[in-house]
Amino acid sequence: MRTVKQHSSTIRRNIMSYSVAVIGLGSMGMGAAVSCVNAGLETYGIDLNPAALEKLKAAGAKDVASNGDAFAKDLDAVVVLVVNAAQANAALFSETGIAKKLKPGTAVMISSTMAAADAQAISQKLTELGLIMLDAPVSGGAAKAMKGEMTVMASGSKEAFDKLQPVLDATASKVYNIGEAIGLGATVKIVHQLLAGVHIAAGAEAMALASKAGIPLDVMYDVVTNAAGNSWMFENRMKHVVDGDYTPLSMVDIFVKDLGLVNDTAKSLHFPLHLASTAYSMFTEASNAGFGKEDDSAVIKIFSGIELPKKGGN
Repeated sequence: MRTVKQHSSTIRRNIMSYSVAVIGLGSMGMGAAVSCVNAGLETYGIDLNPAALEKLKAAGAKDVASNGDAFAKDLDAVVVLVVNAAQANAALFSETGIAKKLKPGTAVMISSTMAAADAQAISQKLTELGLIMLDAPVSGGAAKAMKGEMTVMASGSKEAFDKLQPVLDATASKVYNIGEAIGLGATVKIVHQLLAGVHIAAGAEAMALASKAGIPLDVMYDVVTNAAGNSWMFENRMKHVVDGDYTPLSMVDIFVKDLGLVNDTAKSLHFPLHLASTAYSMFTEASNAGFGKEDDSAVIKIFSGIELPKKGGN
């Protein structure tokens, strides 16, 4: 079986003595950390943002800090949920990184979206330190992360899966065991991000066309979400357009990065990706126009000659 459902209380074991640190308390990392707290794990948080640390501490974390100096030696597991490979490497291997401070045998779950080669390089460095890695990107959005219902697409040894079982139980409703080779999980996430990015771009294009044709976007949204053209990304992201609210849950720049990884992977395989290349260009154009830090649904703003809803209807 390659699909393993988690979150069953009957298979949680000795979690009260299990300690985990989550590095990167953004929308997904915060949700994962809170889910670990709610599951009864001894949870620590590491982030450079004091407000995020305070939020997790208030949610019941045992301790929070900008680095793991005070508690690294006591951890059973570390979850890395930063933006990219560069940040993951910094969190683990920089002068203030946590990897050298962990006891041998500690399991490290790398959940950032990155190229397979980057995951493999991180795994090699961790192995040299006597640590165990699970290549485990995640999906589901902030809401599912907060409820402990993420989807995890993971590859690694049986030992890695076993050691991280309490964390997987706490944070995921579905875990896919892709295989033992590090990089398989990263690659599955990249293929997934191809779909996610293309769906957002296509949804934005459809809503832009509706606007140009004079169709109220709330009506168009209602039609699509009750018809065959719907997708999860359309339903979730185009609601932001209808509401005129581009508060970032996942930023335009995230998809510039992720679709860049998609295209890099295709290039390495000498494989053409017509739609992903177009979507990448759309998100890059939106970023260059100044919308990079807005919600990824703001890719619709690249279309000229249309009027979009304003937040609050104003």
